[in-house]
Amino acid sequence: MGAADVVLLASGTATLETMLMKTPMVTAYKVSWFSHEIFKRLIKTPFFTLPNLLAGKEIVPELIQDDASVENLVSHVKPMLEHTNTQMIDQFTKLHVEIKRDASARAANSVWQLLDINNK
Repeated sequence: MGAADVVLLASGTATLETMLMKTPMVTAYKVSWFSHEIFKRLIKTPFFTLPNLLAGKEIVPELIQDDASVENLVSHVKPMLEHTNTQMIDQFTKLHVEIKRDASARAANSVWQLLDINNK
């Protein structure tokens, strides 16, 4: 995924991994008609990909059921192959910084606090 110009994938943790690699993507998901009818009544989130859920807006195109046609997939992927998608990459970078939350420094501080407590 890191070497690709664009990734076409289903939703799941692969979308988060692709986002962290700063690779533009299009997501598509197709399930049986019956499953789709059940899920659309149960799931109330506006998005199904992790980058969009984290951002609270659509960054990554999401093609569900009938929208996941060959024509739609091509119409979303082709422009990404022809032009650098800097806006999506910038959004991925921003999200990466937000979810990282300076984890290394926070972990080190926690260890120091534990060491300090044990020395008293």
